[in-house]
Amino acid sequence: MASAPVAMAPVSDAGRPPFRAADVEALVHDLAGILGEGGVSTAPRALARASKDGSGMSPILTAQQPLGAPDLVCCPKSAHQVPDVVRAAVRRGVPITTRGKGTGNYGQAVPRYGGLVIDMTGLTTISALGDGYVTAEAGARMITLERAAWDAGQQLWMYPSTAQSTLGGFVAGGSAGTGTIVHGRNHMGFVDSLDVVYAHDDAEIVHLAGDDAQPMVHTYGVAGIIVRATVQLEPLQDWRCVYASFASHHDAFAAAVHVRGVSPQPRLCSADTVTMSAHLPTDDAIPRGRASLRTIVDSAVVDEISGIVEACGGRVEAVRSGLQDTLRASMLSYNHPTWWMQKAEPDTWFHMEVQGDALVERLDEVEAVYEDGMLHLEVGYGHMFGMLNGRYRDPQQVYDGVAQLEALGVAVHSPHQSYVDRDADRIRTLAAQTDPRGLLNPGRWLS
Repeated sequence: MASAPVAMAPVSDAGRPPFRAADVEALVHDLAGILGEGGVSTAPRALARASKDGSGMSPILTAQQPLGAPDLVCCPKSAHQVPDVVRAAVRRGVPITTRGKGTGNYGQAVPRYGGLVIDMTGLTTISALGDGYVTAEAGARMITLERAAWDAGQQLWMYPSTAQSTLGGFVAGGSAGTGTIVHGRNHMGFVDSLDVVYAHDDAEIVHLAGDDAQPMVHTYGVAGIIVRATVQLEPLQDWRCVYASFASHHDAFAAAVHVRGVSPQPRLCSADTVTMSAHLPTDDAIPRGRASLRTIVDSAVVDEISGIVEACGGRVEAVRSGLQDTLRASMLSYNHPTWWMQKAEPDTWFHMEVQGDALVERLDEVEAVYEDGMLHLEVGYGHMFGMLNGRYRDPQQVYDGVAQLEALGVAVHSPHQSYVDRDADRIRTLAAQTDPRGLLNPGRWLS
């Protein structure tokens, strides 16, 4: 995890594509010929919808609204239509931003410099599901893929906490979620192959398999448009969702440390403070006035988990099973507790993504960095991970805390930015080949 900048870093305007209103008008006509009149829109409502994503979770990004707005939106219904759309946009010099469900929290799906948004949610075909893999178009929802996998006696290696997210969105802009305790992040073997479209005059679908596919993962669509992906499945385990409560989140977090050591490993383990737990959806298994721990574990270790909970001073509130309950537990992980706090108290809270065992070992010091600091904890891939929440005052207050956290041994990643921040130099070099005119999701590079 990269450290966050200590101040808001400027995003370069040097790559702003010089397109004109006449280019947009011509592209509208081109796309109507490709997709039909109903497949392209310049209606204010469609443009407004494509101007927002989950970046409203960041008060810093919210203050910069609008982050960008498209000039037109198109909705292909098949992966095979995407190359035609891309060729038309490249010919007119109009920038292209791809979009799934818009659940990302960083503004990476918002068209910073306008142009065309390709709404991929109509590309939902699952074309193959075999032993250890599923192939689907980019707009297929992760929840749909997980259901299909369960029906076949399998499960996805991982899916994001917002399970309604699309496959393409998770591969291009997501990173971790349910299943990553075992398998790490989505650039660590989850993707078997990708079908992508580059921003070339003669754009076609290019198939990338194995190692060749990995450079396209988590690139925000700046190096290619993912239209189809094959990702890893594994045999379905008999999962149980264990809900536990504790008098203090110190005890809940101590239990989480022990839970990560059970075998088979948990699929998910999340824990919250008393205050954060009180903001979660009403559920008898999350009693008010107590800290909450929720974990998805193999049925073979439920008794062991119960013993850990009791040894740490807690009590088991419920043990649930089935696909719907595992999805429900997943939707209470990662950014979601912060979202529920923000929903209850708008314009009050911000969060920073933090990582390291210091989150538990130096918990009081970590939470003291920010006013009314509260940590949401996740068991990660070989480490502890979390969202440190604080009462929001101004951007500088947020970034002033970074050095303090790092001094405590905490790695920090800022959710208050929309630029490419993982392997940026490598991705920029790749994009120079796949997008020579700089039309794919421009404005994602630091100056």
